[in-house]
Amino acid sequence: MACFVLYPLARGIYISFFKWNGYSQNMTFIGLKNYTDSFKSALFFKAVKNTIVYTVVVVPLSLLIAFSIAIMILPFKKGVQSVFKSIYYLPGIASGVALSVVWLWLYDSSPDGLFNQVLAFFGLPTQNWLSSSKTSMLSLMLMALLSGQGTNIIIYIAALLGIDNSYFEAAELDGATFFQKVRYIVFPLVKPTTLFLLVTGVIGSFQVFQNAFMMTGGGPDNSTTMIGLLIYKNAFEYSKFGLACAQAILLAIVIALISLVQFKLMGTDVEY
Repeated sequence: MACFVLYPLARGIYISFFKWNGYSQNMTFIGLKNYTDSFKSALFFKAVKNTIVYTVVVVPLSLLIAFSIAIMILPFKKGVQSVFKSIYYLPGIASGVALSVVWLWLYDSSPDGLFNQVLAFFGLPTQNWLSSSKTSMLSLMLMALLSGQGTNIIIYIAALLGIDNSYFEAAELDGATFFQKVRYIVFPLVKPTTLFLLVTGVIGSFQVFQNAFMMTGGGPDNSTTMIGLLIYKNAFEYSKFGLACAQAILLAIVIALISLVQFKLMGTDVEY
């Protein structure tokens, strides 16, 4: 903890008060200038906006998709459940770079791209999926929704298996429908799991980097520049390590505040 968490955190806070290119011995103390420059930067606020939009769309839909799939897998026998869980979890253990290459082929803007072939089959115009500011963010969201649900599905299935069957038997005696069981039994009893997945999903979404870096590089016109990608570029492309550390600290504060709000709003009646 001290070596890999506390020291890097303290070092990052320290560097955020300096102007440093990351490799020279000369570090110039500039106080809060890196923080004030961040708040004056239109690109910084655009990156924050892009990250918030991405999070607001991807995280809730991811939880809904994972919960729905878990509900559909649950009635099967354990062996069949294991097969489905393995299939859905495969993208989680595959190389992110390899997955990005596959998605680049799917989003190929030429008529040979798979998605464009589907559009052409239905008589719709083809799209420049990753080269247009109108569709680039949507493309990254679709990629996240279709390839990153394995862990959530497994956790939801574990939560569902932990519900006592007597609740469902009592509901059946009262004539409850399937959706009534889900609403009045399943939803309340998996709320701790949902809160956990929501908090970790928001944290992961605010730190998203690989998809934007590999698929679009933040373009076009910074329409897919996320805050994590901006921090990376400031540090390793522009050699502004002090500014990157300041923005990383601001990101950590925002994530902590959002997590605190989530626990306050949803964790009042949650017991672990």
